[in-house]
Parts: sequence; C-alpha cells; structure tokens
Amino acid sequence: MRIAYNATSLIGPLTGIGQYALQLALRIEQRKDAELFMFYGSNFERKVEPRGHAYASRARQAIRRMAPFMFDIAMYRRRRNFARGAKAIGIDVYHEPNFLALDFDGPLVLTVHDLSWIRYPHTHPQERVRAMHKYFEPSLRRANIVLTVSEFVKREVIEVFGIEPSTIRAIPNGLDPVFRPRSEHEARPVLAKHGLEYARYLLSVGTLEPRKNLERTVQAYSTLPAQLRARFPLVIVGATGWHTQGIRSTLAPLIERGEAKVLGFLDREELATLTAAAAALVYPSIYEGFGLPPLEAMGSSVPAIASNVSSLPEVVGDTGLLVDPFDVDSIAAGMRTMIEDEALRSSLAPKALERARAFTWEACAEKTFAAYGDAIKGSRHSSR
Repeated sequence: MRIAYNATSLIGPLTGIGQYALQLALRIEQRKDAELFMFYGSNFERKVEPRGHAYASRARQAIRRMAPFMFDIAMYRRRRNFARGAKAIGIDVYHEPNFLALDFDGPLVLTVHDLSWIRYPHTHPQERVRAMHKYFEPSLRRANIVLTVSEFVKREVIEVFGIEPSTIRAIPNGLDPVFRPRSEHEARPVLAKHGLEYARYLLSVGTLEPRKNLERTVQAYSTLPAQLRARFPLVIVGATGWHTQGIRSTLAPLIERGEAKVLGFLDREELATLTAAAAALVYPSIYEGFGLPPLEAMGSSVPAIASNVSSLPEVVGDTGLLVDPFDVDSIAAGMRTMIEDEALRSSLAPKALERARAFTWEACAEKTFAAYGDAIKGSRHSSR
C-alpha cells in the first residue's frame, strides 16, 4: 500500500498534533506492507523526521499576522505540489493527520483532533479561525474515513457536522516510551540545571495560549499560601503561542520571588525527565481533543490535576484530580490537595501508570492502517 502522508506539522517545534503525526508515521513506516511517502511542503520523501526550529515557526506566525493571505498562498502551493507528486508516485491512499486536506483524487483518511476553533474561537488567533472555517469542512466532506483522537471528538464531529457515524473511527493517541518513571538519581542533572528538587514542584505543560488556560492556572497558584508556593514552585514548559501579555503580567511577581519558572520549549528527553520528577501535572485546559501531557505524566507515574470537561476525563479517569477549568478556586483546591496530601499522590501514581499502559502508539498505528484499507475499499465501492 502506497500512503501519502502530509508531514508539514513536523516542521518547527512539535506540539500535540506534531507528536501525533510523528509517532504514528514512525510506526507505519516499519510495516512491510506499507510504503510511506512523507510530504514536507514542496516534495515527497521517504524519511520520517521532525524538521525546523522554533525561531522559524515564530517567523511564520509573525508573517501571517502581518499578511493573513500568506496562509492561502502557502496552501495553494502545497496543494499544487502535493497533487503533482501524488500522481507521479501512484498513491493508493492519502492520510491528512492535521485537519486540512490537500488536493488528491483518491481515498482520503482525515484526522480531526478537536473542534476548538468552533467551540472557543476566542482562544485562537483570528487568521487561524478564518483558515479553519474556509478549508476544514470541504476536507471533512471529502474524507472516506474520519479519524478522531477520542470518543469525545467523535461525538463533536457528529453533532456539529452531521457526519455518518459509521465513517468515523475514534482511535486514541499513544504514550511515547520516553515518558516513564525516573528515580531522583536519574533526574538529578536536569533538576540541578533548573534549580529544582525532586517531587517538589508543580508542572504545567503546553503552548502559551488562551486555550491552555494558563492565566487561570497562575491565578489559582497565586492564591495558595506563601509557604506552599515556596516549597512547590510552578514550572511552566511550552512554546510561546499568542496573546500572552496577560499571562506574563500575572507571572511576573511569582518569577521575581522564585515561585514560578518559565522554561520555554524543551527537547523531548528533558521534558520527560521534568515530567517524571514533578509532584503533579497541572492541566486545567478549557478544551482538549485528547490531551497528551496528562497521559505523559501518567506514564511517568505522576498524577494529573486536569479539567473535568471535553476529553480529559476520558484520558485521566480516576487516576488524578478533575477540576472546573473556569473556576480559579477549583483549580487552586486541586493544587493544594495534591501538594498537602502526600498519601493521595502516592496512591494515585501507580494507578496512573497502569492506566497509561493501555494507550500505545502501536495500537494507534494498527487501527489507523486498518482505516486506510477501509478507505480504499469504500472508495472502490462508491466508484462503481
């Protein structure tokens, strides 16, 4: 089977969608019955790898803010290059792992990660919302098989767009093996680098943007007693997104007192070490299609404080504390409970680790490859 795979989400720092695209492609590439052709924007290659740097991604974002039509120009070029390359190769099926399909006159499998730009448009830049409204629904209607990363997103797609349920496969994300329990001795070099102590900080992971609810997270943390903040600083890891002025102004006094640290985007190994050495993950996101950081914490035997909405209860289950993401007091109560109740943390940690083991990229890849076959069969049937 010859598979065209849009790999443009691997260009620049990898967020959740980039990790999905990478981890899935790495597993499908290993199959003897698959030939994977990766499209990096201008041409197809056989190599699966992340490309680009954070500064390049920030430059593209700045250009789009100044000239929103640049996205349309880039989309036009990608569509043209993709269509030419796919025809020359003789592709059997095209998988678009990132919402917006390129031009291909054949079986299409489309992954939908969430509908956040519809449910919470104010949490996205205007140019992103505009592009999603323009390009997403035509892609969705063209797809032979739609993949969602959770049952929650499957319900969303059916409710909002009326898609036939039999064409949708809910296939959860997997856990990257780099996220695993680590001893204090193993974590010591990374902790020393950042001036942290083992199991003595709260970790927040995610792009700095409104949807991740970091401003309420920081507000909630600020209400904790000073002695707790001194013992358990808030550590924030993630690439800089957009509309961060409010977050930064709220953070400033905490950083000055040493109660918060903003580490920016970290490589995978360093992030995994900091995750495993945290007392708990704080992730009260407003809306998630899946939520990889809580799963990664669980796989590191670290309990999560997560939102009680969208897909997060589906991922976390009873292995963490679920809080109201719109209520600062609820988030703060979750933080305080997790800090003060060491017995609770100790009881949740093994449960989290056990639950995380059910989420594997191997299972995700196996089910996704089966969807490719279904798309090809469905396309043949509809063309008769």
